Amino acid sequence: MAANPLETTAPSSAMKVVHAVCSHDCPDSCGVLVTVDELTGRAVKVQGDPSHPVTRGFLCGKVAKYLDRVYSPDRLLYPMRRRKGVAKGSLPQGREADAFERVSWDEALDEIAAKLTKIAAEFGPESVLPYSYAGTIGQLGYGSMDRRFFHRLGASQLARTICAEAGGTALKAVYGVKLGTVPQDFAHAGLVIAWGANIHGNNVHLWPFIEEARRKGARLVVIDPYRTRTAALADEHLAINPGTDTALALGLMHVILSMGLEDREYVDACTNGFEELRAHALKPEYSPESVAKATGIDAGAIVRLARAYAAAGRADAGNNAEGSNVAGPAVIRLNYGIQRSENGGTAARAVCMLPLLTGAWKYKGGGLLLSTSGSFPFNERALQMPELMLASPLGRPARVVNMSQLGQALTTLGNDAKAGAQTGPRVKALFVYNSNPAAVAPNQNDVLRGMRRDDLFTVVHEQFFTDTADYADVLLPAPTFLEVKDVQGAYGHLFAQVSERAIAPLGEARSNVAMFGELGRRMGFEEACFDDREDELIDQALETEHPWFAGITRERLEREGHVALRLPVDAKGDVLPFSTAVWFKTASGRGELLPVPVFAAPTESRANAAKGPYPLEFLPRKADNYMNSTFANIPLHQRMEKRTAGVLEMHATDAAARQIATGDAVEVFNGRGSITLRALVNAQVSAGVVAARLDWSKLGNDLSGNRANVNALTSETLTDIGGGATFYSTLVEVRKGHDDVR
Repeated sequence: MAANPLETTAPSSAMKVVHAVCSHDCPDSCGVLVTVDELTGRAVKVQGDPSHPVTRGFLCGKVAKYLDRVYSPDRLLYPMRRRKGVAKGSLPQGREADAFERVSWDEALDEIAAKLTKIAAEFGPESVLPYSYAGTIGQLGYGSMDRRFFHRLGASQLARTICAEAGGTALKAVYGVKLGTVPQDFAHAGLVIAWGANIHGNNVHLWPFIEEARRKGARLVVIDPYRTRTAALADEHLAINPGTDTALALGLMHVILSMGLEDREYVDACTNGFEELRAHALKPEYSPESVAKATGIDAGAIVRLARAYAAAGRADAGNNAEGSNVAGPAVIRLNYGIQRSENGGTAARAVCMLPLLTGAWKYKGGGLLLSTSGSFPFNERALQMPELMLASPLGRPARVVNMSQLGQALTTLGNDAKAGAQTGPRVKALFVYNSNPAAVAPNQNDVLRGMRRDDLFTVVHEQFFTDTADYADVLLPAPTFLEVKDVQGAYGHLFAQVSERAIAPLGEARSNVAMFGELGRRMGFEEACFDDREDELIDQALETEHPWFAGITRERLEREGHVALRLPVDAKGDVLPFSTAVWFKTASGRGELLPVPVFAAPTESRANAAKGPYPLEFLPRKADNYMNSTFANIPLHQRMEKRTAGVLEMHATDAAARQIATGDAVEVFNGRGSITLRALVNAQVSAGVVAARLDWSKLGNDLSGNRANVNALTSETLTDIGGGATFYSTLVEVRKGHDDVR
């Protein structure tokens, strides 16, 4: 019998240190140093790389104890197949393994290949749907051999929209590229606005630069409907009504433009559509008084913020802006929260326009940061080879299914009688990797109804028995980032990195590259690309003539661990994105202010609540100590999140109106579903807003025991731009439950 790879062994004096990169879905992409006992092959320590200029030697609370995850006794270590007669999703936490029997990789891959071949022949290859997202953001793990495999098969393409598509599309619409303020330069700011950004919770390596600026006199203003960790530490928290960010951005523009505080020299040189935007923003509906009614933010606070924002960093502005610090510029840390509402794309686009009006980009530490991912010119086409679709049985690009509408895809797709159904065959095979859709996808009831189908063949590649793994027909073990080699950019800094394999994969875990390459060969795909290994793929990813990647090779990354992108610099050697017109990649070659953003309240919002039975706006929040659903099963992280586990946070006004007190069981419901939680009456949310935390459904945080989480309440409505998910446009009602819930 093979030795248990999780068994603890005595430490050895023969140690080596390996450079890795945290590949979890976070802007920081931390450099990680892994200490490995060379005699046992076991990792004994993880720590931050002190030489990394942004992450600077410390790790977040999620990854600081990462070995608890790597060596968890609950790791999936071997391929498994569902036992006959065991219904999908039927077993509680701790008993999932009872649903499966262990098989060899050969048996598992042979079965998968045979099933996919049969399904593709009978129903067409588009009846196979891959489902993945950013469980790893390494280039190879996120999108390389997997895309080649599904392209060659002719499977449906997946629009990966669930997290960031609306905001990313908005940023590119205004600037033409996903790029922003250098994070280290936040230390030079005089005013920092965290707009929908819980920096202290999920971008912690930016925090020291903000604190450095604050020690020099900068102010931190947080705009967020929830009192996050960051809001609690700010100089000012503006508790905006959910889904009204477009109105606030236009209200700030109204003040700036009505007072003549814009930077006309910069506007004339670097923007397109200013006069149209000016006329629009000066309409009465965007006056501070009107915007205050929509946003719930005091009109005076809107005026003060607008004046301070326009004056920050500008010596010519004098001291006429109350609360401004003209010694440093204004910078906005915009995050993806605001784009997860029905008009979220417009909201992100409106906020992105603000530094174009004030010329904040001209100053070191000024501007805006949403994502820097567009700065990394990896050769994704070489990695993913979309031309393989032409060699598939289809001979053309396959249909595209939006991942934010998985429930519809599994329950209505292929049913021509169902109004609004997409065209093409019914989904007969689902291949899930790098994601946990049973927990994270919106409209959870439809998602699970679809995943329970007896005629749906489901493969799940995972590290643990997640919610989704409970619905698998075949379950395959996946490695952690310590167990694979990859190359990675970031969406929160400007350094490319290589992540070396620190330890051998535990048990029989296999990487996406190894698994999909072997599966392609089993399917009879004869193209040589299915034989490519990690080093070859990394070389292909770096094959580009883009000047920002000049001098970056695999060998150099292996030597140095991280290498700065070669972005243009000014006479002082500073990288100042969008300080001049040469930076813009839009069709006009300028910052694009057209079409003008128009505020419209989401269909499910307080403004429209009177039209229906659900009066409360619901925030399905991400936990501070989980990464979406990742880490939610680790005991240490559960202890850190214990305060809000299974809790609905309510304002005292809403609780009193429903005769609810802290500790009461409450049912949260709408027309899509319901969950039962415990009430926590506090001041973290405003009146009219309630909040609960995303979690694994199986962990028992739904007191009613129906294994639902917050996504039982969210809808599959898509954002106005980018087709993203609208988690934060959700209306509910709350009523007092019964104390006899478990």
